[in-house]
Amino acid sequence: MNVLFIGGTGLISTATVRQLIASGHNVTCFNRGKSPSRLPEGSYTEIVGDRKDYAAFKETFADKMFDVVVDMVAFSPDDTASAIDTFRGRCGQFIHCSTVCVYSGPPATIPTPETEPFHSIGGYGKNKIACEERLFAAHEADGFPATILRPSHSYGEGGQVIRSWGKHDTFLDRLRKNKPVVIHGDGTSLWASCHVDDVGRGFIGVMGVEKCIGQAYNITADEYFSWNTYHDACADAVGVTLDPCYIPTAILADVAAKHSGGLVEIFAHPSIFDNAKIKSDTAGGDAPYTGQTVSFAEGVRRNIAWLDAEGKVGDSDASEFGTYEDSLVAAWRGSVAGALPRA
Repeated sequence: MNVLFIGGTGLISTATVRQLIASGHNVTCFNRGKSPSRLPEGSYTEIVGDRKDYAAFKETFADKMFDVVVDMVAFSPDDTASAIDTFRGRCGQFIHCSTVCVYSGPPATIPTPETEPFHSIGGYGKNKIACEERLFAAHEADGFPATILRPSHSYGEGGQVIRSWGKHDTFLDRLRKNKPVVIHGDGTSLWASCHVDDVGRGFIGVMGVEKCIGQAYNITADEYFSWNTYHDACADAVGVTLDPCYIPTAILADVAAKHSGGLVEIFAHPSIFDNAKIKSDTAGGDAPYTGQTVSFAEGVRRNIAWLDAEGKVGDSDASEFGTYEDSLVAAWRGSVAGALPRA
């Protein structure tokens, strides 16, 4: 296949492009050329340009055809409208990377299927909904060959190990120094993290499959666990025992609002998803998606090894946020908890 990635340097796109190249496909990546690539040099074609310059973007591809175009960086309906205008009649399939944040907030169904009503409570999810609506309208109007994929938390080499509240980059250092780690609520809400190698397999699985055109798919982990288990797995991966400090979500959202955006929008709610549709619809394709292959226990160790090798673990003692978390834990465990009346 001849595949174009709009983007190509991010977590999901890097993992997907690597697999495509390994399978002998021709890949072109269009981006601003400002983010370092982790792809083998000379293994793909690079086009440098500004996605937001819609006229120049269209002109760049006016004489080019692709079997598949994958849009990893459309974050507004105007981006998507530009892509539809640019690639109408110029590709066999257009894959849009959306997000499960189109369902963010309390879900109606657990595990959440693609039929879940849109009810995003954040700007990111609402913009992605608008992008999806443009694509579905174009498909209905004139058969624009859109396929939509909705990843959840995708992690792996190239990115940080996240946490449910606060800054991510000093999380591992905090664990290694045996500092208490704030966890929202009681740590029992459900979460799923999918390694980017598996997410990439899902993207490749829908490529060239006629049944997948005009459809939307979750592509998330099959394995899920509580946030307690998630934090324990991270602590185990760095060889320590977790010291959790549980603080109610509403209190964190109040006193530490600037560190709680993702918590309120995503992490506080059950976030597990039904992946049956993508498995079923790709079964007849050249690379059917059969489900998760990288466990979180394995994937997080790989992720941490990459962060250590690249020197990307921040020092929690030198972090303003780290100092704030120390004071928050001390206040909660001392003043607040100590002031509560005993029955």
